[in-house]
Amino acid sequence: MLRAYNAEADNLVRGLKPYKLDSAVDRLGKVAATIAKLGKTMNIRIAEEYHRLRVKELELTADCQEKLAEEKEREREEKARLREERRAQQEIERERARLDKERQHYANALAALQAKGDADGAAQMQDRLTQIDTAIQDVDRRAANVRAGYVYVISNLGAFGEKMVKVGMTRRLDPLDRVRELSDASVPFNFDVHALFFSEDAAGIEAKMHARLADRRVNLVNHRREFFYATPEEAKEHLLALTGSLLQYEEVPEALEYRQSLNQAQEQPVATT
Repeated sequence: MLRAYNAEADNLVRGLKPYKLDSAVDRLGKVAATIAKLGKTMNIRIAEEYHRLRVKELELTADCQEKLAEEKEREREEKARLREERRAQQEIERERARLDKERQHYANALAALQAKGDADGAAQMQDRLTQIDTAIQDVDRRAANVRAGYVYVISNLGAFGEKMVKVGMTRRLDPLDRVRELSDASVPFNFDVHALFFSEDAAGIEAKMHARLADRRVNLVNHRREFFYATPEEAKEHLLALTGSLLQYEEVPEALEYRQSLNQAQEQPVATT
């Protein structure tokens, strides 16, 4: 009987998942009760102290597995964050190199026009050089300020319904690149963009948005999963309160593929028997 009890306890430990702890403890308690019932005539039972120790073993195992899972998730998220930062940095470096090359081209053209005495052409070329210099300064400022970037509010009507949004930030020069990455094969439909707000302190605005929506967070364990039970209209109110003004905000998601899929499903003939 002791062997049977220990074998059951060992199997429960080996196959334990944190969310199955209660059922595992209940299962082991039933095994102990069955042994006590079968061994009643010989006064055989599992000692309460020993049973408590084996239950404690299950609890510690579940706690350990939960901590390991959290650690792995943090590692995955940190790697994802570093990848995002590297991509943003590479994008900035590519843009800086492109602008430098373009500036050199216009500088050469300006020198040629000045040599010819073409004042009007030289003036136009100088204006273009000024624009490029401004763009270079913007890129350099973005590279130096790790907090600058775009705060985005996106949703996926077909995948998550109309009362869930994702609020995050990206340092990409083209923030839509990040949205396109999120709309990969892991979701059935593309994300819709409600807002792309540039700020020198995008990280701060993102943190404040998350704090305002904290009671609506979907994943209460992993806070890097930036999904919230809120409508785009509700997210707009919070973002507007933090930024003061929004040049553009799309309250109604386009959800083109989702709506087209619904229409096609309705048009399909109903199968008859």
